[in-house]
Amino acid sequence: MTAVSERPPVSRPVRIGLLGCADIARRRTLPAILAEPAAELVAVAARDTNKAKVYAKEFGGEVVRDYEALLARPDVEAVYVPLPAGLHHEWITRALDVGKHALVEKPLTTRYADTAEVLALAGARGLTLMENLTFLRHGLHSTVVNLVTAGEIGELRAVHGVFGFPPLNPGDIRYRPDLGGGALLDLGVYPLSTARLFLGPDLEVVGATRTEDPEHGVDVAGGALLCSPDGRTAQIDFGFQHGYRCEYTLWGSQGSIFVDRAFTPPPTWRPTVRLKRRHDVQELVLPPEDQFATTLREFVTAVRTGGERAGVAERSRTLAGLVDEVRERARTLRAGQGLPGRGEDLIRRHR
Repeated sequence: MTAVSERPPVSRPVRIGLLGCADIARRRTLPAILAEPAAELVAVAARDTNKAKVYAKEFGGEVVRDYEALLARPDVEAVYVPLPAGLHHEWITRALDVGKHALVEKPLTTRYADTAEVLALAGARGLTLMENLTFLRHGLHSTVVNLVTAGEIGELRAVHGVFGFPPLNPGDIRYRPDLGGGALLDLGVYPLSTARLFLGPDLEVVGATRTEDPEHGVDVAGGALLCSPDGRTAQIDFGFQHGYRCEYTLWGSQGSIFVDRAFTPPPTWRPTVRLKRRHDVQELVLPPEDQFATTLREFVTAVRTGGERAGVAERSRTLAGLVDEVRERARTLRAGQGLPGRGEDLIRRHR
């Protein structure tokens, strides 16, 4: 994996329509579009027209009355879809059916079958469909891959990835099961992708838990243990009930690598890779990078050249399969309740 830094030809910018005015669009992706000569925001659609007007005033583009009208516009070549995950499958399909390329916030869809379907449809139509899981395009992780490949920690034995933060506002869409809410889809995909990055695509989920909030009906925490065919393991943890952590550790036969702020660093953040070997500890400070801008550049390059980087579609397909497998194998717990068959004294000792 290498970061994409090449800029595509700017003679004709890719004309993009915004399908939904989500906060992530305003904070990260739309500023990247505004700064990229090879991209242009030409249309904005949202359920709330007033919100669409605010976004259009800030980033450009014409306000369109609804999503269908945006897809019908001949000047829109591609769409950026930051809608709730539960709506992705429908609107990806509609966009591809009318010949639009699509950059879609993670997860691509909420189920493996739907992800495989839209990827196949994009391939059959010759269209670019890309999951906006931006951390994978940050040069930080290329640096770590190179350290592992060079044997800096010996043979890699295990991966541990963690992403969690405190509870959300009660009305947050990530608490709505009908919109594809839940911590696994929102957070768990990051450490799962990390496990795949370092241990390969043939991972198996050997055990998992999901803690469900009975009030909202979505998972608010969870964890999983995975293994590779050669016996290496990955442990992931995620949730909305935690102090903030966003990190991974690689444990090798001769040392370890620790990366903080691994998944969502701001564009000004200078990542630090902590390399530990016996009594020797080194910290490699890397230059800042806007991973949303890098991902956008990769997307518009694929649109203009007619081809995506090798393995991009398969990466999304494999991730969707792992998410389904975690769901299938997970023991479901209930938030605020004791573990089935355990005494309250045991619960208290683990709080």
